[in-house]
Amino acid sequence: MAALVQGVRSSLAISSCVLRSTLTKSAILGLQQKCPISNLTYSKRIVLHKLVPQTVKRHYSMDPPLTLELIRDRVLLVLKLYDKVDPAKLKLESHFMNDLGLDSLDHVEVIMAMEDEFGFEIPDDDAERLLKPQDIVNYVCDKTDVYE
Repeated sequence: MAALVQGVRSSLAISSCVLRSTLTKSAILGLQQKCPISNLTYSKRIVLHKLVPQTVKRHYSMDPPLTLELIRDRVLLVLKLYDKVDPAKLKLESHFMNDLGLDSLDHVEVIMAMEDEFGFEIPDDDAERLLKPQDIVNYVCDKTDVYE
C-alpha cells in the first residue's frame, strides 16, 4: 500500500512540474507575441522576470572521439615532451629502459604523465607491463574501447 501511495505521489509531482513548465513557456510565448521585450518599460520587465522562473541550463561538451591514430599521436607527444627522452630515438617500438635509457623512476613518471593525459588511473600491475609506447597505445585503446 505504501508503495502505491509513493507511486501516486511521485506521478503527481512529475505531472505538476510538467504542467508548470508548459504553462510558463506558453505564457512567455504569448507575452512575447503581444508585446516585444523592447517595448516594455523597466518596471514591466521586472514584473515579467518575477513571473517567469529562471531556469539554469547546463551545456556539456563531449571530448572528440578517440581513434587509434589520435591515441598514438598523444602518447608520442607526451613522451617527446618528457625531458629525459631523446625525440630522435623515440619510436612506437622503442623500449623505455633498453632503447631510451630510462630508469624505473622515469618509467613511473611516464606512466603518471599518461594517466594525466588520458584521465584515468593505470594500476601498478598494469604499469609494470607497459614498457614500450606501443604497449601504452594498446592499453589506452583497450581501456577506452577503441578498435581499428
